[in-house]
Amino acid sequence: MKLQFTKMHGAGNDFVVLDGIHQTLNLTPEQWRALASRHFGVGADQILVVEKPSRDDVDFRYRIFNADGGEVEHCGNGARCFVRFVSDHGLTDKRSIRVEVMNGVITLTLQDDGQVTVDMGAPEFEPSRIPFDPAQSPQRTEGDDTLYGLEVNGRTAWISAVSMGNPHAVQVVDDTELFPVREDGPVIEQHATFPRRVNAGFMQVVDRHSIRLRVYERGAGETLACGTGACAAVVAGIRRGLLDSPVRVQTHGGELTIAWEGAGTPVRMTGPATTVFEGTVDIDALMAR
Repeated sequence: MKLQFTKMHGAGNDFVVLDGIHQTLNLTPEQWRALASRHFGVGADQILVVEKPSRDDVDFRYRIFNADGGEVEHCGNGARCFVRFVSDHGLTDKRSIRVEVMNGVITLTLQDDGQVTVDMGAPEFEPSRIPFDPAQSPQRTEGDDTLYGLEVNGRTAWISAVSMGNPHAVQVVDDTELFPVREDGPVIEQHATFPRRVNAGFMQVVDRHSIRLRVYERGAGETLACGTGACAAVVAGIRRGLLDSPVRVQTHGGELTIAWEGAGTPVRMTGPATTVFEGTVDIDALMAR
């Protein structure tokens, strides 16, 4: 089975994008993993699928598969690549589109300078909706936020629990480059308090409008950038009284701008979306290795 694909990235967070409107994509988890493999496949943090909508009030359906083959709820950097893909491939002539994701609808807007703004919706803090079980975790208040203590590699990590359509655990660190992200990230990702696992964010506050961020993503490991992670970090920082909107988020892959006006309002993310190359891949050949 041969598939047409496009390789893209948003601030270094890289994707294989597939048109599921004009080709059939009934892939197994093993096939998703083979496609995402950096040594034996095309290579990607996530695979993005463009589909026809299942409802009348949106333009497309957007599905995301992590490098481990599992389907996930949301991917902010991928959303920016999504709107660039459907525009460049003539699937729409709209500059702003509504897209169906697993847990709702997002609005994507292609700006004149090539940047993309994503209306990510309002963040969720209710533990049962993240989902997160804080029953056994110590708690403390900082600003308008509740911090939860997780035991991680022999010390307590104080995290903000936020959902941006997918779960995030955000902690403030002194220096993102010196912090043991790759040691603590997997432990937080698999922590028993998060029944569906979690994306672990490590935020360094530079000033009230600027942070540095590393994210250990659920099912993908540390990535060069994470759009929902950037949104979750900024939201947590504003609630804790550390940041003011808008905030520049510096990742290893590039810069994102996040704006949030407070409870009940949507988070807006602006950043790049870049096409790297296009090609054809034989899935059966990948599986036969």
